[in-house]
Parts: sequence; C-alpha cells; structure tokens
Amino acid sequence: MSIHASALIAADARLGVNVRIGPYAVIEADVILGDGCEIAAHAVIKRHTRMGARNRVAEHAVIGGEPQDFKFNADCLSYTEIGDDNWLRESVTIHRGSRDGSATKIGNNCFLMAYSHLAHDCVLGNDIVIANGSQLAGEVVVEDRANISGLVSVHQFCRIGRNAMVSQSSKINQNALPFCVTEGNPSHARGLNLVGLRRAGFARDDIAALKEAYRLLYRRAPLTEALAVMAASDSAAVHELKAFIELSTQPKARGFAHPAG
Repeated sequence: MSIHASALIAADARLGVNVRIGPYAVIEADVILGDGCEIAAHAVIKRHTRMGARNRVAEHAVIGGEPQDFKFNADCLSYTEIGDDNWLRESVTIHRGSRDGSATKIGNNCFLMAYSHLAHDCVLGNDIVIANGSQLAGEVVVEDRANISGLVSVHQFCRIGRNAMVSQSSKINQNALPFCVTEGNPSHARGLNLVGLRRAGFARDDIAALKEAYRLLYRRAPLTEALAVMAASDSAAVHELKAFIELSTQPKARGFAHPAG
C-alpha cells in the first residue's frame, strides 16, 4: 500500500491491499476501496462509495457526490457502487443515489473519459466507453458495450442499448436502439453499429438478421407488423432488439430514436 502523507482518509474507510492514494486525495467516511485501486492527486471519494478491485481514479475526479436533485435529503443513506477494472479520468463526476437505499452503479471494465458526468441513480453495465464531456442525467441506463462519443447529452430516464454507438454531440431524449448508431439533434438511428458488432464477435447470421430487422424500421412499416416479423426470427439478437423496442414503447417510457427515413 502506498498512501501519500498529504492524503486525508477517514478513520472508518476500508482499503484493500496494494491501494495507492496520491497527494491531497480525500477518502471520506464509509468508503470501501478494493484491492489494487489507484486514487490520483486531488481526487475525492465521497462517503458511501463502494469500489471493487483495480479501479483507477484520475486527478480531480469526484466520485459519489450528492445528487443535483431538489428532492434530495442530505441525511439520505444512498450509495455509489463501482465494480472492477474501471478507469475514471480527470474531473469525472459521479453522484450517488437520490433515495434511501438507492445507488448509482457502474459494472466492470468501463472507461469514463475526462469531464464526463453520471447523475444520480444511473446504471452502467460492463465494457462501456463514455468520451470527454458527455453528460448523463438521472436514472439513465447504459447497457453492455455501448459507446457514447464526446459532448453527448442524455435526458433523464433514457436507455442506451447494448452495443449501441452514440455519435458526437448528439442529444439523446429517447432510447437509443441496441446494435445501432444513433446521432443528431433530435437524435435518430442511422444504421447498424457494424464495426462494434464485428469487434464484439457477432455471428454473420445475427448481423444479417439485424440488418433485415432494421430495414423494417427504416421503411416505417407499422410497428406491430415489424415486431411480428422480428418475433419469427431465429436470431437472439433480433429478439433482444424487439424486447428493447417493446420496453421503450410502454406507458411513461421515453420511446426510441427511429431510423431516419
């Protein structure tokens, strides 16, 4: 373990083995840092934060801060829960949950680039990239292997699907379809995320089936008709796309960003 003499660490913080904490870093009360975590100079890990192993937090990041929510009570016992092998770069900010027992959650192997922000109660899966300056409002869900480019803004309660790509400077105010590229203001799907699908090892048959499902949406066929065709597909990926669309069109859901037509 390597802890700089100028770091401030609460007496009840629990640190794993081989933790490294840099100059002027602050570790507040009721924090758990797993084995091999690295907290750089001037970073702040706020109370009620739990981190797994081998996470890296860069300079001036603030992890687990109080939500920017007028309904939040400062006495609320809520959490920030972070898995393993994540890299949180300079000046990243993450806020904890806004209700008793709630949590903002990050899975494993995510990369949040400089100045990106996660608001209260966001839930991130695994292997996600969020580029510089992107901002996620409260209770956003990002599924595995999604890639959010720089300067993207995501409206509260939106969902970003698995293996989705969101293009730079997009405004996301509806759910972004899995396996697709979503872009623009207002945002729309503009095709499959073929590069991402191939890198993720998707089978050719699944990619071909997703192309056909996407064509149905692009042609603006009646949604019930498109979903019925998807239901008959042999592809698990198409069934996942169908389930995502059905979830997005439930009452009080955000809807989804349709293909440009």
